[in-house]
Amino acid sequence: MDTLFSFNNNEPVNQQIYRLLRKDIVECVIPPGKLLSEKETATRFEVSRQPVREAFIKLAEAGLVQILPQRGTFVMRISAKRVADARFIRQALECSIVRRAASERTDEQVMLLEHNLHRQELAAQNRQIGEFFNLDDDFHQLLTEIADCALAWDIIESIKATMDRVRFLSLGEVSPPQSLITQHYQIFNAIRDQDPDAAERAIREHLQELIYTITPIAQQNSDWFEDK
Repeated sequence: MDTLFSFNNNEPVNQQIYRLLRKDIVECVIPPGKLLSEKETATRFEVSRQPVREAFIKLAEAGLVQILPQRGTFVMRISAKRVADARFIRQALECSIVRRAASERTDEQVMLLEHNLHRQELAAQNRQIGEFFNLDDDFHQLLTEIADCALAWDIIESIKATMDRVRFLSLGEVSPPQSLITQHYQIFNAIRDQDPDAAERAIREHLQELIYTITPIAQQNSDWFEDK
């Protein structure tokens, strides 16, 4: 986590720190219970404490950390209830998104989706889990862009951090990338064929994957999950 980082001048520093810390937590680099120090984080990124403090607040809003006055900021364990709630909301949004995408997609947008899927396959073949994880997100974000509702992705992104921790932990035997790619192709085929009903069925089945994976993931990583 000591890798040097160059900030993008086109985006607030606190947002960039938030994204980097979010990635570290989601990808299991920072474990549950870990104390996040404002001072150490500010030193890591060579910034003042203010943008770090703002990033911590965003992490708390995403359900990734708990800020305890006079004690510090701690990475939270995974809440199965929060995961279930986020999945429910995401499914409701994405079912509507893919229906519109199937009705309004252009040939160029179909090509963009197909290109993303080819990159997913390469990442899976090369066992590049982090790359596949990012391409999976890109695929779903593309759906919102095809539906001309980019705001939907902002909403999804704001609620899915806890889901992402389970997704990352499951990218092995429980929910291997190739099975997810197969589900992505079902969504793609329905959108390519301009079949809103098939697209909705495919995205619903895809997002229900989490219902079946969270129990084995929690059993395999019991120290990462809340007891209740």
